Amino acid sequence: MPSTPQHSTNLVPHSLVSTGGDLRPPGVNAPVRTKRTRLRAWTGVAGLAVLGAAACTPATGEGVAAVADRFNPEAAAEGLRLGPPAFDAPLAWTGPGLPFPPGENPWPRIREERIRDLLGPAMDRAGVDAWALFLRENNNDPLSHHVGGENAGGLAAFLFFRESQGVSSIAFSPGGEATALRDMALHDSVAVLSGENAWEAAARELRRRDPQTIAVNTSPSLSVADGLSHTQWQRLTETLGPEFSRRLTSSEELVVQWLSVKTDREVEIMTRAAEITAALEIEAYSRVIPGETRDSDVAAYLKARMVQFGVGDAWSPDQNPNVNSGPDRGHSHATNRVIRPGDVIQTDFGIRVWDMWVSDIQRFAYVLAPGESEPPAEIQRRWEAAVAGNRAAFQAMAPGVTGLEVDRAQREVMDAAGSLDVFWNTGHPVGYWAHDVGPSLGGAQRGREPSSHALRPLLP
Repeated sequence: MPSTPQHSTNLVPHSLVSTGGDLRPPGVNAPVRTKRTRLRAWTGVAGLAVLGAAACTPATGEGVAAVADRFNPEAAAEGLRLGPPAFDAPLAWTGPGLPFPPGENPWPRIREERIRDLLGPAMDRAGVDAWALFLRENNNDPLSHHVGGENAGGLAAFLFFRESQGVSSIAFSPGGEATALRDMALHDSVAVLSGENAWEAAARELRRRDPQTIAVNTSPSLSVADGLSHTQWQRLTETLGPEFSRRLTSSEELVVQWLSVKTDREVEIMTRAAEITAALEIEAYSRVIPGETRDSDVAAYLKARMVQFGVGDAWSPDQNPNVNSGPDRGHSHATNRVIRPGDVIQTDFGIRVWDMWVSDIQRFAYVLAPGESEPPAEIQRRWEAAVAGNRAAFQAMAPGVTGLEVDRAQREVMDAAGSLDVFWNTGHPVGYWAHDVGPSLGGAQRGREPSSHALRPLLP
């Protein structure tokens, strides 16, 4: 890589979210000048200005040099076909410590609050009296972490019952895991299985409590609510018998009602994760050298920054981040394609924090061709149409509005702008997974029937 890369006028970053437009406040569209570059950049990324003023404030006091070295972007760029920043891009994080310190994981407390305060109302909205989960090692239920069963060994049964003042719970566990479950103090009682298996214990307790509607994790359309295997279903129904088996129902509605609602603290965590994700993408774009930098270099830089920040991948590591400067590849991996003048770069990137919450942010940039100081008129027109569609979607979002209505609001604007059909949804929930549970902002695509998730109303 040349010691002084010649790339000072060639990149225009654009900011997109999953709803198809940037987070730039209306009217923010001004050239940004530095000593080495003139470009048009929209810096109204979700929280980017805030990051520049607060979260990115350099550390002061003892240990500043060590902290600066720990989060040094130059170290992340070492050995890659990247240059120094060609435009002002505030650093995503400067310390003094890690943005999500491992020793300060708030999940245990938040999980307790979610069960205590949110599970009961979710059961009411779903019309469920009881919820039965069956946990096991090696092929555990996708929701095990949400109910304290992530360390299951032998088969365990967790039962939740709706009470007038909240929920009560009992865990039937093999002796090897029972002590740890008691120490966790998440369930009202932990019973050691002795003389009966988890199926028999669960059936006995359900008969005693006599709930009329029992949710179990089976679902044809929501994978995280489909953790009960076929053979487990057989064992459960055989043990329960016909009368109580008729009371079983899918937990899908319960899972959506519970997990789609986040606490205030969770919103704070996800907001910080999204801000850092977006800022990292702008950081990476600032270092692109047209004609030299490959998509894989941008991806490798972001991976290195993730290591520095102590965060994980929001989805499959092989496809995170997905950096694509050529023809659309959909959900894919970054290749060694060289970024060229006239390219539009798309980066789809997400981080996982405290091994629980994730972000999912897309950012676009246009690479100026020789002689250009602005994007071509058609690129600019398409971008502004996307922003207008994004704004229409945001304006349509309100409690009680369905995801389908939000999707339709954006597509009407895009159709008026002459956009080609887009088979992707306008947007989707994000939180515990990149594609979290809850209302899907989609369903208005031509020739497609809306999914049940697109017909869900948005919750406050």
